[in-house]
Amino acid sequence: MEPPPAIERYFESDSRRDVEGIVALFASDAVVLDDGRTWHGSADIRAWQLGPASQYQYTVTLFGIEATGGDTYVASCRLDGNFPGGSAELRFRFTLSQDLIERLEIEP
Repeated sequence: MEPPPAIERYFESDSRRDVEGIVALFASDAVVLDDGRTWHGSADIRAWQLGPASQYQYTVTLFGIEATGGDTYVASCRLDGNFPGGSAELRFRFTLSQDLIERLEIEP
């Protein structure tokens, strides 16, 4: 399956640490759930990217993206970096609306 462009661009922008590129992929009222916190709207998502999401250096190995119904997709991947533990397998659950990310949940 060819991943939706917004998801492809999310991982491309993340690999370049392009915060503004990532923020532009989200709807203005989008929600991100990551590491027990919830981030609402563009300003919060920018703060998430500049804060917790950029705290460590890491690479992402994408295993695959699966359509799970409607406009929801799950990307399975592994992060390797200088964070505690050094490696983590995560699922990124994207909900899209009009080619923008409406919701992103990052979980083990």
